[in-house]
Amino acid sequence: MSSLSRADAVFLAKVCESSERYQDMCHHMKAVALQSTADAPLTVEERNLLSVAYKNIIGNLRTTWRVISAVEQKQAQSQSSPSQPSNSTDAPSSSADAHAIIIYKYKEKIESELNAVVADVLDVLDKYLIETAENAEAKVFMLKMKGDYHRYVAEFVEQGARQSASDNALEAYKKASEIAVASLPSTHPIRLGLALNFSVYFYEVVGSEDRACHLAKQAFDDAISELDTLSEESYKDSTLIMQLLRDNLTLWTQDARPENASAAAPSSNTATGASDASGTDAAAASAATATEQQSEQTAGNAPAAA
Repeated sequence: MSSLSRADAVFLAKVCESSERYQDMCHHMKAVALQSTADAPLTVEERNLLSVAYKNIIGNLRTTWRVISAVEQKQAQSQSSPSQPSNSTDAPSSSADAHAIIIYKYKEKIESELNAVVADVLDVLDKYLIETAENAEAKVFMLKMKGDYHRYVAEFVEQGARQSASDNALEAYKKASEIAVASLPSTHPIRLGLALNFSVYFYEVVGSEDRACHLAKQAFDDAISELDTLSEESYKDSTLIMQLLRDNLTLWTQDARPENASAAAPSSNTATGASDASGTDAAAASAATATEQQSEQTAGNAPAAA
């Protein structure tokens, strides 16, 4: 994978991060991950760098996919405008039809790239990192990461594959939660970040507002009760994620919707940050997505989370 030593690969990955060369950063950190063993697991710094590298790559692709999906929906709406007669025998205009095909093919290309990145991450996690995690904190970190990437798949795949990705995300999140509750304090940034992302999973993928809100509120309340035990080192990170949990609770409770509607008929709109039947507007959806990404930076990538 790389002729560099582990230390040199980490150094170069930092240079790549500074210059926003995330593909190169990913290449070097994957090489480090493949060198990890039970006797020499990833350090906190190494796992954070690995997470940052993949997160930036997948984040850009997810944003691209959302934009293309919005263009595709707009194109479809313009072709079925109420001002035009709705006759299934009438073919769309040749230019509109050509544009629809172009959008569809480009969206397929982005989805292929998304699948490739996710498959790469999951392969590294399953074969090298989860089993070699040296303690509960590292194990939760890796399982949370696994759940996140299965959740990303559930955002854009069709219904059949969506259920499989959802089940895989749920399994990883549940395992991470069991370890976190047993081994990490309720104020630990990684445990809080896991709770936030798990709640986002319930809201966006499962379509269950009640379960999402219950999980987020439980994590927030548990942390509040032990806030005075926080060390100065982790206070900033933990309180930030607690604020993000509360922000999501506010967003979701304002978003009154029939729970069964979204659970029964999820759509591609899920990837914008809210389920299709939620009635969440674009601004709120963007806020939910930004909240998740910010929490992951704090809970998963910052050295202070150690």
